[in-house]
Amino acid sequence: MIDWDDVRYFLAAAREGSVRAAAKRLAVNHATVLRRIANLEQRLGAQMFEKLPSGYRLTTAGEEVLEFALQMESSSHQLETRVFGRDQSVRGLLRVTLTPILATHLLLPDFADFARRHPDIEMEIQSSGDLANLTNREADVAIRVVYDRKTLPLNLHGLKGPELFGGVYIARDRLAAWRAGASDTKRAGASDPLRWIVISTHGIPDWASEGDVRTIAVPFRVTDAGAEIAAVRQGLGITTLPCFVGDADPLLERVPGTDLHLYGTLWVLTQGDTRKTKRVRLFTDHVSRRLAAYAPLLAGMSVSGD
Repeated sequence: MIDWDDVRYFLAAAREGSVRAAAKRLAVNHATVLRRIANLEQRLGAQMFEKLPSGYRLTTAGEEVLEFALQMESSSHQLETRVFGRDQSVRGLLRVTLTPILATHLLLPDFADFARRHPDIEMEIQSSGDLANLTNREADVAIRVVYDRKTLPLNLHGLKGPELFGGVYIARDRLAAWRAGASDTKRAGASDPLRWIVISTHGIPDWASEGDVRTIAVPFRVTDAGAEIAAVRQGLGITTLPCFVGDADPLLERVPGTDLHLYGTLWVLTQGDTRKTKRVRLFTDHVSRRLAAYAPLLAGMSVSGD
């Protein structure tokens, strides 16, 4: 029996013209695509592609298989649509794990929208700095910042999202006072060096600099992101924040002369059979679409730097 997943990988390679492009489209590694195509070729007893310097070209057998594969894909889509139409009552528990700052400053409105659309799904949002173990079923879906593909667990199925950038921020009022003090030496204290506001477990990242302002060696330490944001709003100093937090806050502004930094890439992760359940598929599709819409904000492109 032919495995439909093998056919999907074959279709992606046929459409993209290369294994590497197909792997990128499917968010898997190069070897996985090759293995899936080899499975199909072994099952059918024919070679699907001819490898050329310009890419992959379908063989005669591959062209014949492509015609039937497209029919299979169309039938699969029709089946999914029909079943979805008959089964609008999606039930069960859905547990989602992500960091508190992603939950409270970005995605909770989207989670609420999903919950309103599917009132029979019981949602549990685990907003914590601890990494829930999907393999042990501690959560169904994880939204994580992955620093590079090497840190992506091999046993998880991932939907790649946009890149996440951070910057250095200061209260708008404090920056205005700094600028006024820098141009008027009679205003005592306005242009004094500022503190770094840091979360105790993190400290000042290597990439961050104070830019046009000066800082002192004595930091102001907090234990969580909520206190960090409150402190910088109070004008206590400067701090690093994800762009989707700092740029969206009307009380904050990027510190002049500082650069943005890539934190990593957001991934929506699931594991094993869990990802095949309807409530999980509906949710991951929903969140992936919302993250794609947030890409400019996450990359710090929603405002222009000074």
